[in-house]
Amino acid sequence: MNNSVTNTARLLAAGLRALLVLTLVTGVLYPLVVTGIAQVAFHGKANGSEVKSQGKVVGSSLIGQQGYSLDWFQPRPANGLGENSVNTQYKLLLSGATNLAADSRTLIKQVEDAKAKVVADNSVPGFAVRPSDVPADAVTSSASGLDPDISPAYAQLQVHRVALKNHLPVAAVEKLVEEHTEGRTLGFIGDPRVNVLQLNIALKALVARQ
Repeated sequence: MNNSVTNTARLLAAGLRALLVLTLVTGVLYPLVVTGIAQVAFHGKANGSEVKSQGKVVGSSLIGQQGYSLDWFQPRPANGLGENSVNTQYKLLLSGATNLAADSRTLIKQVEDAKAKVVADNSVPGFAVRPSDVPADAVTSSASGLDPDISPAYAQLQVHRVALKNHLPVAAVEKLVEEHTEGRTLGFIGDPRVNVLQLNIALKALVARQ
């Protein structure tokens, strides 16, 4: 009997010691080591890929923002997202696609309305946008609804409107788009893209210099 109690106590003590050691290693030391390495080797990415303007964090290069006026470059639509009245910067409660089929009348209507708006917004004196000029990313949301990038074609389509609204030469705005166009990852993955937030920060700086 005494041997059974003693053995049980020893097993419990060994289990507790193992629990404490594993908790210390996996719950404290390992996260600290990984966090430390990430902060040193990938500081920007480890902190959410923050984008700063005039010393202030204005967003993340990984998350698209909505609500820009027509003075700025517009992002992709963010259909299918919920709203959060507390989060007034992004107004997002969840992310996701509309999950509408390609032949859905609702989706077709959304695309047609979005295309008409893109044509109307970006047609300015001396530059007329045709419906056939509107790229797909201008009228459809990404799978997450949070895509921070647009295609170079959509950025170029907005150049004349942005230049007119900000009293800038078209060539200067075109140069901004070219400077902020990223190629395919590793030369073959994905498509060329333009980060809308970073482009608009550069635009703001250009306007301030005028």
